[in-house]
Amino acid sequence: MKLRWRVFLILSLAFFAFGVVSEVQGQDEMKTVIVHVDEDVSEVSNRIAESSGEDPDYVYTSAFQGLAYTLPASEAEQIKEVAGVSRVDDSVQYDQELKESVPFIGAEGLRAELDDRGVRLNGAGVTVGVIDTGIDYEHPDLQRNYIQGYDVIDGDDDPMETKVKGKATTFHGTHVAGIIAANGSVRGVAPEADLYGYRALGPEGQGSTENILEAIDRAVEDGVDVLNLSLGSPINGPDWPTSKALDEATEAGVVTVTSSGNSGPDMWSVGSPGTSLKAISVGASTPPLKVPRLNVPDIDNEEEREVELQPIQGTISWDIKKRMRVIDGGLGFTDDLDNVRGRAVLIERGGIPIKDKLKNASEAGAHAVILMNNVPGTFIPGVDEPVKITAAAIENNEGAALKKAIRDSEKEEIVIETNYIEETDHMAWFSSRGPVTQTWDIKPDVVAPGVDIGSTVPEGYLELNGTSMAAPHIAGAAALIKQAHPEWKPEQVKATLMNTAVPLYTDEGDPYPPFVQGAGRVDIAAAIENDTLIYPGALSFGVWEADETNQRLQRDITVENLSDQKRTYTFDVPTSLGTGLDWKMPMPLTVDAGGKKTATIKVEIQPDIIDFKRIDGEIKVNGGMREASLPFLLFSDEPDYPRVSAFQFGQAPKSGNWMYEVFLPGGAEELEITLYDPDTFAYIKTLDQQTNLPEGPFERRFQKGEIDLEPGVYHVLVYAKHKDRGDTLESTIVIVGK
Repeated sequence: MKLRWRVFLILSLAFFAFGVVSEVQGQDEMKTVIVHVDEDVSEVSNRIAESSGEDPDYVYTSAFQGLAYTLPASEAEQIKEVAGVSRVDDSVQYDQELKESVPFIGAEGLRAELDDRGVRLNGAGVTVGVIDTGIDYEHPDLQRNYIQGYDVIDGDDDPMETKVKGKATTFHGTHVAGIIAANGSVRGVAPEADLYGYRALGPEGQGSTENILEAIDRAVEDGVDVLNLSLGSPINGPDWPTSKALDEATEAGVVTVTSSGNSGPDMWSVGSPGTSLKAISVGASTPPLKVPRLNVPDIDNEEEREVELQPIQGTISWDIKKRMRVIDGGLGFTDDLDNVRGRAVLIERGGIPIKDKLKNASEAGAHAVILMNNVPGTFIPGVDEPVKITAAAIENNEGAALKKAIRDSEKEEIVIETNYIEETDHMAWFSSRGPVTQTWDIKPDVVAPGVDIGSTVPEGYLELNGTSMAAPHIAGAAALIKQAHPEWKPEQVKATLMNTAVPLYTDEGDPYPPFVQGAGRVDIAAAIENDTLIYPGALSFGVWEADETNQRLQRDITVENLSDQKRTYTFDVPTSLGTGLDWKMPMPLTVDAGGKKTATIKVEIQPDIIDFKRIDGEIKVNGGMREASLPFLLFSDEPDYPRVSAFQFGQAPKSGNWMYEVFLPGGAEELEITLYDPDTFAYIKTLDQQTNLPEGPFERRFQKGEIDLEPGVYHVLVYAKHKDRGDTLESTIVIVGK
């Protein structure tokens, strides 16, 4: 029995938590499992029925060969022994991840250019499935596009968003659908594409593995051309069921698109299903933006300091032009907000929900809210129900400095001013980075705008941030490509998006690494007009172990000539790399019109002189309409991926037994879980110690009375060591009662 992984919301970093309280199922409690089979599904189902008497909740045959069961934990263990069962996974929890962005990636310009030629390219005749919180198909910008759908949560044909007022309200799927195909006040990337909606995330935007798998299965059976999943889990592994299901859906002919996640900017933060090998995993970049910066007086140095503002989901975007007085609003309680009318108010995070702070400030007449983090670091908060007040967030240290300036000012309030900086084509700092553990695949594949994206929501429009917003730009782009090239297979659609992407650069002029941006930011016009496809669009040469002898690594690529004339392609040797590498590039490759050939790229390692732990860059291929770049990645010796992730802890509701689960990407020779006081960081107790654990999820159940935890908040350090590297994951657990 395992805990159900509860994942971070992809629609915004605001919902990322330091820890969660999980409802953990006890030994005799019911649980849902996903059963992988390597024989005929119906035969394996019959065997399970004979041995346990259980019938499956759902049979997956289109995108995933397997079965879903809800049954007692003891019977789940027995299923593993049934012939034809290759693996059993617990269901995990999933949560949800235009006006500037659609023209920016070339959609509107391409349409205008083709309209002049009498060609209409708008997604007509292409079906796009959206697996999410549902779709408000009554929205005036979507009602013409919506064709049909299914509600996996309620088991009916009505995938309407949850519209009830309060915490359960959802809007994420409608926002995603609008980016793809809105056709009204907002125009999506493919405004005449047909939308199929699959509600797999219910109230509060949460769903589970079996929900997602069923939705994928139904979408494949419905024959959608493109499938978008703006959702994810924290599990960075290639073989999680949702990732494998997207691989199989792609093999079935569906162009699958998924968000990479919002856990950046660290490496190894991409999560399933963004780890799918064959799906298009999408990171977030910035469209043309005017980014607000506050000029704040520095009392100590008698000068001004510039403070970066982060948006708050669900509030009015910061667009203040005038100078403004700011006052300290404490924690945002009603009693803290006297005399704030017409002013900006600085409010510290904590004490009460962010939504209540904003509402209190709005009702008190504040003109704007500056929300400071109560812990070190940047964050992008959000609210689940829009609040009509201008608001933005700042780091803890900047907030503390502003609070001090207010306190030290003789008038107890100071004046701030907003400047706006033009910013375009940078990576969003929250966008999850790769690569994928175990396979070392480069992810994301491409990036698209995911910052300040305005789109449809029930009863209106809203600007949101996240890779959830980036992925539907690519789904819409795929719909346009399928309309222009209906015969293309998913691997060709993915290849053209990657081969023609625009590489992004940092402020210092350095290219972002491939595991940050993939091939770069999508250019739809170039992707559609492209005459040469090279796939795979990125090359991971994996890991070369330092104790191995001289070794040659090689990867095959396919070069497809789509033009009407014979072409010869040449391959440039990567430059400016570390010593100890000898590249063996293919000889010039001549490909007939409409034909394709395979070429092999090799690299030889010289172990005595190598001077790198990781090498990445681009391999350029010439000969087509435009130069193509293949991002590549190579590790020497064991990579520095996190040795532990996704810790969960909780108490079984009936048995009272405590349980935990961790995800160990490469296994662990040592695992130690320790509890501390969150305020003083005083040691409380060591929860558990383990040795020689396998890769993947590991769970431990405690016997009743084995550990005794008083109600309260605990700071948790989870330490894992593997191959001479140890990593610590920090979390928080809340014990609400015995």
